[in-house]
Amino acid sequence: MWVRLWLWSLCAALLIMVALGGATRLTESGLSMVEWKPLTVLPPLTEPQWMADFEKYRLSPEYRHRTTGMTLQEYKGIFWLEYIHRLWGRAIGVLVLCPLLLLTLRRSLAPPLIQRMGVLFLLGGAQGGLGWLMVASGLVDRPDVSHYRLAAHFLMAVLVYGLLLHTALTLTHTTEGRVSLIPARRPHPAAVALTALTALTLTWGAFTAGLDAGLFYNTFPLMGDALLPPDLSAAALWPPGPVLTLLVSDPATVQFTHRALAILTVAALLTGWLLVWRRHRRASVRQAGLATAAAGLGQAGLGIVTLLQAVPVPLGVAHQSGGMLTVTLLIILLHCSGRPGQTPATQGEPS
Repeated sequence: MWVRLWLWSLCAALLIMVALGGATRLTESGLSMVEWKPLTVLPPLTEPQWMADFEKYRLSPEYRHRTTGMTLQEYKGIFWLEYIHRLWGRAIGVLVLCPLLLLTLRRSLAPPLIQRMGVLFLLGGAQGGLGWLMVASGLVDRPDVSHYRLAAHFLMAVLVYGLLLHTALTLTHTTEGRVSLIPARRPHPAAVALTALTALTLTWGAFTAGLDAGLFYNTFPLMGDALLPPDLSAAALWPPGPVLTLLVSDPATVQFTHRALAILTVAALLTGWLLVWRRHRRASVRQAGLATAAAGLGQAGLGIVTLLQAVPVPLGVAHQSGGMLTVTLLIILLHCSGRPGQTPATQGEPS
């Protein structure tokens, strides 16, 4: 029971972390801390400490090109959100490591679960390093982070969350009373395809965020007065190089690609739900298919409203959180629709 509660608490903490990251990006707070200092916990506490941090910020490209003339009080306003975002990530690391060490010493966990949690801890550390590489890309010449690094940072968070959720869903007890993992299920190919398509849509969503592409063409379904953005409609299909460059680097084309992938994903989720409803007898699979399709449809509607409103912070955070809800339900669908593995004799019923 306590292990399950631990893992579900970690899942909730990661969802909050992703929402904080979205808010940090949308409020342009991410470049307020120009040093990593991964072992530092306390914020500036005295006026000289605040001034020292502010002076470092004033040397950054963001201050020189975007926020020139910002006061110390205004700086504090953007500093706190980024500080909380980083501190929350470190707190998650502690929340993973300390219970893991304690439960391992008490011999409460079987080796497969210890290994899985160890890998997740290392991935979490890599995620922190990747986050700093993302921030560092905006501290050199231009006051914008690389949208490729932003996408990698976001997708790493999705990967860690997905693995953690899958772990929470597959707990069991050995005959010795240790908590372990149910042997891996072979997921249904259709559920795998839906997950891959959703991941592709999330990738272009991250590109859209990193390029501020949501501020281009705040109309739907047309982009202005046309179906395609100008650069894409004028591009030759051969050779494909220029078109591929547009798909990943031109803001308007990136937004169009995210729209197209989102529509395709919703259509696939609805089709998948209909097929599941007709062919699957298990109620859990049917319910997971219905919930996933509904989440995808709601996420698309929220995305359209967010676009039409020119991406206000609350809607932007809600849209990113909606993406994580869709991921959550897809992981559950993968778990429910998979073919059960053969349970070793040393294991009993799921915990």
